[in-house]
Amino acid sequence: MPEHDHTTPEQDNAATPAAYYVRLGENSFIDTRHAQGTWHPDGQHLAVAAGLLLAQVERRLPSSKLIARVSFDVFGTIGAGEFTIDVAVVRPGRTIELVEATLRNGDRISIQARIWRLAGGNTTALQGLEWTPLPPPEQMPAFDIAAVWDGGFLASLEVRREATARPGRGRSWVRSPYPLVAGEEDPPTAGFVKLVDIANGLVARASVDKAFFANVDLGIHLIRAPVAGWVGFDTRVSFGPSGLGETFSVLSDVHGPVGTAAQALTVRPTDS
Repeated sequence: MPEHDHTTPEQDNAATPAAYYVRLGENSFIDTRHAQGTWHPDGQHLAVAAGLLLAQVERRLPSSKLIARVSFDVFGTIGAGEFTIDVAVVRPGRTIELVEATLRNGDRISIQARIWRLAGGNTTALQGLEWTPLPPPEQMPAFDIAAVWDGGFLASLEVRREATARPGRGRSWVRSPYPLVAGEEDPPTAGFVKLVDIANGLVARASVDKAFFANVDLGIHLIRAPVAGWVGFDTRVSFGPSGLGETFSVLSDVHGPVGTAAQALTVRPTDS
């Protein structure tokens, strides 16, 4: 059985697989330190856990239908170590179906995902976008996100961010060198989704020494199937006056905008 290792990026990485997870069985996995979270360093980052949930749906319940929406509700810290993922069809249908995926650490549910899949069709005569395309990744300078945030997941990423970005607003590109599961190719949409939850940290409105502002969910809407690789973000972070916040992003792949993502934040000032 693979040894679980949540060591720091500065330590020897020779024994860590070049992937976020290792498959132990049809429905069981163990995370590597590349999946390590930020707010809870003894757990997993929601981004790659969300990608893995969707990958299991795409592998276990393949369909020609297109993913229109995927939502992830976080029930608590996504624990490190061995875990299982169960998938099921909640609402079957010839043109519209709802699928569910659940990640469990032992008997405890950590994440529950729901995915709407819709039958595709030719709507090229009707297509239109109201989102502004991003400049390509090579036109943005490199951004060392690991200098701002801790955790093995963020340390694994290549990030580019517009020089004009400021707290609460900015445009960025992100990609990863690692697949979700060692020895397996990411399903296309899951390979895109595994990076989306980084949005909350790309243009954080506050520094971590001033506030805790973790997200309790992630909701993604898509207007076409994205291409994995670079994931683009046009992001706005807003805090309200009573402890609530939202991170909202227009998402892009290298061919242009593909949809949106929203994260509900619990905002708590820290005593200093």
